[in-house]
Amino acid sequence: MISHYTMNNDITFLAKSEIRLKILSELQKKPKSVKELVNATKITYSSISSNLTKLEENNHITKKKNKYHLNPLSEIYYENLMDFKISVDLINDYNDFWNNHNIDQLSIDSVQNIIDLKDSKLVKTTPLDIYKTHNVNREHMMESNNVKAIFPYLHPEYPQLIEHILKNEGKVELIIPRNMFQELILKINGKVRKKAAKNGKLKVYTTKDDLKLYLTLCDYTMSLGLFKSDGSFDQNRLLISESEESQFWAENLFESIKQKV
Repeated sequence: MISHYTMNNDITFLAKSEIRLKILSELQKKPKSVKELVNATKITYSSISSNLTKLEENNHITKKKNKYHLNPLSEIYYENLMDFKISVDLINDYNDFWNNHNIDQLSIDSVQNIIDLKDSKLVKTTPLDIYKTHNVNREHMMESNNVKAIFPYLHPEYPQLIEHILKNEGKVELIIPRNMFQELILKINGKVRKKAAKNGKLKVYTTKDDLKLYLTLCDYTMSLGLFKSDGSFDQNRLLISESEESQFWAENLFESIKQKV
């Protein structure tokens, strides 16, 4: 069994050199000779050669018939390193979204799998479009048949949007604060609301605890909003993604919070 100490040393050895990471990236695609690695990476022959020697000495690669092959365990190390790099880049690229914001209600799985949001885009309001985040999300909801949402506050258009989905035989699942229930539900047409509830197409889960995030999971998009450290909701920023990975990420977050209400 490989010890944590050995694993940490191996990962540190690989991560410390950009050249070694580039070599691993090329060998992950297919085995290559020194010349092929030089051509693919545009790195000097001497640098490639010396780093191949180090990689071979540390059992990360194997030479077979003048071509270098990436060893299975090292391939796992490399993939984990790349996942970590993407996660760090995601946080750095959207620093004003994550920094000074409350992420306490993100589940452990959500944080660990933050890489699933790698294809996200940050939508921000502007002085000329102060309702941009809401309008973008409203459009996604209007175009969807199935919506799961965590609404920490009541926007005047929410009842209308929910009613529109239900009228079109869509399905809506909500997690909302308990004190928001009547004000939201009673503004939905009674006939539409009762029919949807009877058919299992409208499900509302309430909580007496404060909700510290905003989430919508539509047919093709997911949107995430956070509260600032001062306790106010940041209506100026939404992280939005259309990727399948982000859909699963949002679904898992929704379900983890639903289990607690």
